[in-house]
Amino acid sequence: MEPVTVQQTADADLASALGVANVEAAAERIAGAVARTPLEACPRLSADTGAQIYLKREDLQTVRSYKIRGAYNVMAQLSDEELAKGVVAASAGNHAQGVAYACRSMKVHGRIYVPTTTPKQKRDRIRWHGGEFVELLAVGDTYDAAAAAAQADVMRSGATWIHAFDDVRTAAGQGTIVREIVDQLGTVPDYVIAPVGGGGCLAGVAGYLRAISDEVTIVGVEPTGAVSLAAALATGGPYTLDTIDPFVDGAAVKRIGGLGYRVMAGMGASVSEHPVLTDIGVTSGVEVKPAGPVSLPRGAAHITHVDEGAICSAMLGLYQNEGIIAEPAGALSVTGLSELDIPAGATVVCLVSGGNNDVSRYGEIIERSLVHQGLKHYFLVHFPQEPGALRRFLDEVLGPDDDITLFEYVKRNNRETGAALVGVQLGEPAGLAGLMDRMSHSRLNCERLEPGTPAYDYLT
Repeated sequence: MEPVTVQQTADADLASALGVANVEAAAERIAGAVARTPLEACPRLSADTGAQIYLKREDLQTVRSYKIRGAYNVMAQLSDEELAKGVVAASAGNHAQGVAYACRSMKVHGRIYVPTTTPKQKRDRIRWHGGEFVELLAVGDTYDAAAAAAQADVMRSGATWIHAFDDVRTAAGQGTIVREIVDQLGTVPDYVIAPVGGGGCLAGVAGYLRAISDEVTIVGVEPTGAVSLAAALATGGPYTLDTIDPFVDGAAVKRIGGLGYRVMAGMGASVSEHPVLTDIGVTSGVEVKPAGPVSLPRGAAHITHVDEGAICSAMLGLYQNEGIIAEPAGALSVTGLSELDIPAGATVVCLVSGGNNDVSRYGEIIERSLVHQGLKHYFLVHFPQEPGALRRFLDEVLGPDDDITLFEYVKRNNRETGAALVGVQLGEPAGLAGLMDRMSHSRLNCERLEPGTPAYDYLT
């Protein structure tokens, strides 16, 4: 059986390929391998938004993410000859676990390529799920680099390529998520919010929803550091970003899949403004909406983006309030609520797409959240070389609720001339103005490090 690629369906009816019949068939095919995950009301987020917010808990899925749905749906359709040659996949971690699970279940040998930035927790789980049937290889620092190595392997070995997102069979498998949502809710929700990485999940979800309703509003959420779908919609086709922030590893893709782009472009999806769109130019006629909460008409399709720090705050909120361990990509949809002006009482489903988060990352998650909230700031402080200088800084510059969280000399071999890097955590965001004013009136030479600048990234 030849892979059903996006190129082969270029002139076919994608609405049919991702419609009810194919998603229903996928649901039957994967039934023995996937869990029917809960759809849970979230009182906290409902109170915050005035809407009825539900969370689709794919973090509780087999392999702790939805990716097994698409991976298993593809592998279950391979011929005996294809299975005998083995399979190859590339993944940031979650698709890899789905492929590994399928390899072990079907006793098929596979080679899986991941970026070197893939968290250790995900690598360990890939090896555990695949056992003796899977070889794991770490190549490059992005998904795109790992995918290039995997494709080269396919050309050499003749193994079957199990694409993480750019295959209608993968997308149809992911479409089974929303099939469950509609069944569990008993109706079609007003909004469905899904994360965007390569675009396969959004394509499957949107394809099924449009097949059953023209009224549901579909929103895809990208991390601000990897807006590959927005860039594609702005330029009229998949566009390769120069750089991406790999923090949201499950959605850090430089180039969106052709399938995700075509489905959302076909729905006339609008995008939220972003500096990248200004840099590359908008040449496709796509509607660019101002940043901030956007009001969408019923049945609209829209792609927005959220800051990595806001994602971290959402992750911590889910953990502390709902007891949900979401990975960064898993919290994208919940974070996206802040970018939407949702009518009161609307029924909204957010896809919590995965829960494979390495506990060792929580230090960085807390740090990014504090910076995003305006509570954490860094300064270069030149202290006069005289007794009591540090004591005066503590007594005269810091506010009563402020705390020093980091203090180290930048020039470790010469404390007589080097500045000190000082991290300050405020009691409340509004305290920054007072802190800056006290610094300006002190005898100290203080320079605030702005997030996103080379000096900030290097020193912190």
